Amino acid sequence: MRDEAFLEKLAVYCAATFGANATLADVRRLSGGASMESWAFAYGDEEFVLRRLPAGLSADDDGLRGVPLATQADIIELARKSGVTAPQIRGRLSPEDGLGEGFIMSKADGETLPHKILGNPDFTEAENNLTKQCARELASIHRIPVDALTGSLEYFSPGELIRLQKNKYDEIGGRIPIYEYAFHWLNRNAPDASDKYLVHGDFRMGNLMIDPAGLTAVLDWELARIGDPVQDLAYMCTPSWRFGHYDKVAGGFDNEESFLQAYAKASGTDVDRERFLFWLIYSTLWWGVACMVMGQIWRGHGDRSLERTVIGRRVSEVEIDLALLFEDILPDELRTPLDWSVPEETVVAGETSYGELLTALGEWNNEQVRPGLKGHDKFQSRVAGNALGIAQRQAEWGPGFRDAARDRLAAIGCDHGQLCNGLAKGEITISMPGVWDHLRFSALERLSIDQPKYAGLKVALSKWSPS
Repeated sequence: MRDEAFLEKLAVYCAATFGANATLADVRRLSGGASMESWAFAYGDEEFVLRRLPAGLSADDDGLRGVPLATQADIIELARKSGVTAPQIRGRLSPEDGLGEGFIMSKADGETLPHKILGNPDFTEAENNLTKQCARELASIHRIPVDALTGSLEYFSPGELIRLQKNKYDEIGGRIPIYEYAFHWLNRNAPDASDKYLVHGDFRMGNLMIDPAGLTAVLDWELARIGDPVQDLAYMCTPSWRFGHYDKVAGGFDNEESFLQAYAKASGTDVDRERFLFWLIYSTLWWGVACMVMGQIWRGHGDRSLERTVIGRRVSEVEIDLALLFEDILPDELRTPLDWSVPEETVVAGETSYGELLTALGEWNNEQVRPGLKGHDKFQSRVAGNALGIAQRQAEWGPGFRDAARDRLAAIGCDHGQLCNGLAKGEITISMPGVWDHLRFSALERLSIDQPKYAGLKVALSKWSPS
C-alpha cells in the first residue's frame, strides 16, 4: 500500500515531470479497490490524482476494468478539448518509472461520495443544478467524433452485449431465476442501435466530482466505449446508483422525466422511451453480473480481499430492482399483494446458536476493533461487519427461507434448476400460476439476508404488502 518505495518513486517522477523545486506531501489513497488505485497527493502548491494499476497486476480483472489506462488518458484529453468538464491530464507513467501503468491528472475540487452530497443542505444548490449539468455533459460526450477512437474502443451491438453478459454469467455458474427471465426479455426487446457514439459507460453519482454549486469534473472513464447514447442515460438511472434515494430515478437527485427532457434540450434529440427501458433493464442486470464477477475473482484467487465477497452478495439487490422494473410493465393481474415481512429477531434458548456466535463477532468488531482503526483499515472493518451480519442472518433465517422456496417450487411443479432453464428458454413464463410470486418472494428473502437496509427492499415491501 503506502510503502516507502512507492513514495520515493512518486517523488522522483514528480521532480522529473513538474520540477525539482517542490516537495511531495499529503499522499493518500482514495479508492477502496484492491487492484486499480487512485491516490491524491500534493506537489508544491498543486494537488494531483494518480490513477494507476500497480506493476505485476492484471490489466483486465475479468473484463470489469475496461479500456487500458493509456486509452483512458487519451479519451479524457479528447473530452476536455471537446468541452466536457473533465480533469486535465498532467503526466503519464512509463515502465521506467516503476509505478505501474497509469496517469496523473489535476485534482478537481469537490466531493464524490453520494451519501455526503444527496440530501445534504450544503449541496442543495448543487442538487438543483445537477439535472441540467449532467444532461449537458452527456450531450457533449455524445457529440465527440468517434473517428479518432475506432482503433482503441470497441463497438458492440445491444445483442452482442447481451451475449457477452450471458456468457460471463453462465461461465460463473449463475442460477438466479429473475436474471434468467431478464436475459430472455432483453433478447426479445433489443433495439436496433447501429449508430455509433462515444459512451462514457459509467456516468453516475460517485464518478462525478461535485462542489456546493454543482458538477466540477466527470471522472472514471475506464468503461468508455462506442455505442448507443441512451445507454448512458439509463445507466445514470439504474436503481443501484440512486444511493438510497430510490424514488429519485435520475441518480438520486431528480425524476426520470426531468432528466430526459433536460437531455433532449441539451442534445437536440428526443429519447425513445422503449429504448431507454431496454437499457435500464440491461444496466440493472449488468450490475448484477458484475457483482457475481467480483465473487468469482475472489474465488479464483485473483484478489482475495473481503470486499469482493461482500459485493458478490449484492446480486440480491438486483433481484429486487429487476422485479420492481418488470412489475411496471406486467399485466395488472400479476400485480398481486404478498403476505411477507422481514423476520423478527429469533429468541434462542439452550446452547449457543451459530447466529449468536456471529452476532458476538460483529459486536466485537464494531466495539473493540473499529474504533482504533483509520483510513482503509477502518473501511475494511466496516466491510467485515457487513459480512458477519450476512452470515448471522443466513444462519438464523436461511433454513426457513429454503423450506418456503421448496414448497413454492413444488406448487409450480418444478425444481430450481428447471425453473431457471424454463425461464431462460421461454418455456416457463411469469404469467404461469405461482411463478411471478415465487420470484418476488425469493428476492425479498435473499435481500433481507444480504442487505436489509437496501432502499429497494423498503419500496418493494410498501408496494407488495396487502393494503
